[in-house]
Amino acid sequence: MTTRAQESHEEPPGRPEGYATHDVTNQPPPLAPYDACEDMALLEGVRREGAGWAEEELRRLGLRAGSVQAQEWGELANRHEPVLRTHDRYGNRIDEVEYHPSWHHLMRAAVGEGLAGSAWADDRPGAHVARTAGGLVWGHTEAGHGCPTSMTYAAVPALRAEPELAKVYEPLLTSREYEPGLRTPTGKRGLLAGMGMTEKQGGSDVRTNTTAATPTAESGVYTLRGHKWFTSAPMCDVFLVLAQAPGGLSCFLVPRVLPDGTRNTFRVQRLKDKLGNRSNASSEPEFDGTVAWLVGPEGQGVKTIIEMVNCTRLDCVMASATLMRKTLVEAGHHVRHRSAFGARLIDQPLMRNVLADLALESEAATTLTLRLAGAADRAVRGDAGEAAFRRIATAVGKYWVTKRGPAFTAEALECLGGNGYVEESGMPRHYREAPLLSIWEGSGNVNALDVLRAIGRSPATAHALFDELALARGADPRLDAAVARLERGLSEASETGARRLVELMALTLQASLLVRHAPPAVADAFCASRLGGDWGHAFGTLPAGADLGAVLARALPPEDRSACARKLP
Repeated sequence: MTTRAQESHEEPPGRPEGYATHDVTNQPPPLAPYDACEDMALLEGVRREGAGWAEEELRRLGLRAGSVQAQEWGELANRHEPVLRTHDRYGNRIDEVEYHPSWHHLMRAAVGEGLAGSAWADDRPGAHVARTAGGLVWGHTEAGHGCPTSMTYAAVPALRAEPELAKVYEPLLTSREYEPGLRTPTGKRGLLAGMGMTEKQGGSDVRTNTTAATPTAESGVYTLRGHKWFTSAPMCDVFLVLAQAPGGLSCFLVPRVLPDGTRNTFRVQRLKDKLGNRSNASSEPEFDGTVAWLVGPEGQGVKTIIEMVNCTRLDCVMASATLMRKTLVEAGHHVRHRSAFGARLIDQPLMRNVLADLALESEAATTLTLRLAGAADRAVRGDAGEAAFRRIATAVGKYWVTKRGPAFTAEALECLGGNGYVEESGMPRHYREAPLLSIWEGSGNVNALDVLRAIGRSPATAHALFDELALARGADPRLDAAVARLERGLSEASETGARRLVELMALTLQASLLVRHAPPAVADAFCASRLGGDWGHAFGTLPAGADLGAVLARALPPEDRSACARKLP
């Protein structure tokens, strides 16, 4: 039975005219479109490290990365995860992975923008810095597709250990053409490279690998038999893998398709069901009579592939810094538009402290990333001092910046409150992504111990680090005191205290860069909190004297700066 009010669609008695329960108020508008390149620390670092010539392209890329379309690609590529097809309809083994079209859109853009191997074909000083900066910008879309582009970039210097192979494959690995699908490598316009080191019994202890490499009658050609535990992006064209040859652990090039067009044996047993990075397929491939070409001398596999690892470790730092910046932008956008307790969140003193603390961490991570990229660029061009600095500082940065990522992302998510906890916000995806960068290419312990190993084997690396720190000597007493503590700690270095020592290395290095290159408000707040002890155990505990408005005005996009710069009592 219906009432008269229902029949005539009148408002029931006592209900305010025009009232609707689904009216949405006090919610921010969508962030996209936005400029992912609008970051002072990024642009200043690019100029400082010798890639100012790339700024126009970076700005164009920033608008593309922050576009509605590119942001949607990232969301769709993670919602529609890759699917393994071991056999075709007739029962033939194919071992292929199907991706959503959005994955291919992201990959085509990344490769076309020079974020894979093309920097190695660019003779301009700063080419590797430009490529890293591009990753810091394009990474605002999503992280998973950064894995194959990173491995492709990193494969080039390792492959150069075998000049004849490099002559064939390097022009294709440095191409800006993305051509998916398994075909004869030399018949494609561009290639992607992957890496297979870890096995289930060893993990980072790759010297315990059991995959066996048997020489054939053809010089330099082997067959492999074994099972890799974690090989990402199995649809790459070629892979650098480690296996036990008669002369010891060695590096090999394994193509998915052989030169005669037949499929190499690369049986994908399953795809990993991962915490994050879900747009990117990670697999367990089995080798059984798999054809491979030796790269570098037998028994020198770790030494050969470490060139690849040095590059991918830098990309781990880059990806963590990108994730920090992306979630900071999301948090800043939210608090500018959201109100609570009678004021906008951006005007709440404690929220400003939280956001400013995150901004300091983000700027320090970005600045260090670009300094590492500059060292890599100059090392490639023959600068021995920069090579020594790169050797130790990349491991230091890999340890510390990737460790800070999960805590940072969790705090940025909390700035959005319950809105950030739902999948539609994108923040849960970023949060799940954050721990990966510390695990990939050696966990925290592996990288901390690698720093000690570098110092022990080559004292020049420690000298290079202290030479860098000396450039800021006298600029801030808290930094000077921390460097003195570091010198004392280095003389007493032990495995037990490796994490503590490397943490201090990272903080002094970041502080020295900020003291030299950032505005005084940023450098002072960083040194007071990270080195001076005037800090709590969570983000949002900056000291009372910190100029929060100046820090925030520098860190956030232009539309947020006027709000952030206001002084509050």
